[in-house]
Amino acid sequence: MGLLTFSLNVTLDGCVDHQEGIADDETHAFFTRLLDEGGAMLWGRVTYEMMEDYWPMVARGEMAAPPAIREWAVKLEVKPKYVVSSTRTDFRWTNSHHLTGDLRSSVQQLKDATPAGVLLGSGQLATALDRLDLIDEYQFLVHPRIAGHGPTLYQSGLPSTRRLELISSTPLRNGAVAMHYRRAR
Repeated sequence: MGLLTFSLNVTLDGCVDHQEGIADDETHAFFTRLLDEGGAMLWGRVTYEMMEDYWPMVARGEMAAPPAIREWAVKLEVKPKYVVSSTRTDFRWTNSHHLTGDLRSSVQQLKDATPAGVLLGSGQLATALDRLDLIDEYQFLVHPRIAGHGPTLYQSGLPSTRRLELISSTPLRNGAVAMHYRRAR
């Protein structure tokens, strides 16, 4: 069985707005490494729709991008992508699949079928999956910024505090810190 790892950019004040993080070669290399290590991506519909037009164009060379960003896009293009949505069933991006049925059982089946693990990259979906005790690890890239606005990590709350064990913390040259935690059970 593979692990479900929640990974996201977050500011010091908990903002997860994708426009608030540092988007440079170093941060993209961090996420490319996570992508390489995982067997599949898991997103909610909103995150999928935010990415589905832009990243394929970068991968095909139709949009100018630095090498590290193009590398991420090319690898993302071939990676299996699973999407949870109750309002959409057609996902045209290469290797995209609709995850249907009961959320707990469908995500558990995906974990069971993906020994290399599943990388979760959607904040709202992460809250739902954490409420179901399905998230095993967290890899956050904490940016040296205070956004002063939301959306924030776990904005809609959890039923109880999650205790985590620190696996590693790695400072990046740009001031961000990669934080890797495992859920304490």
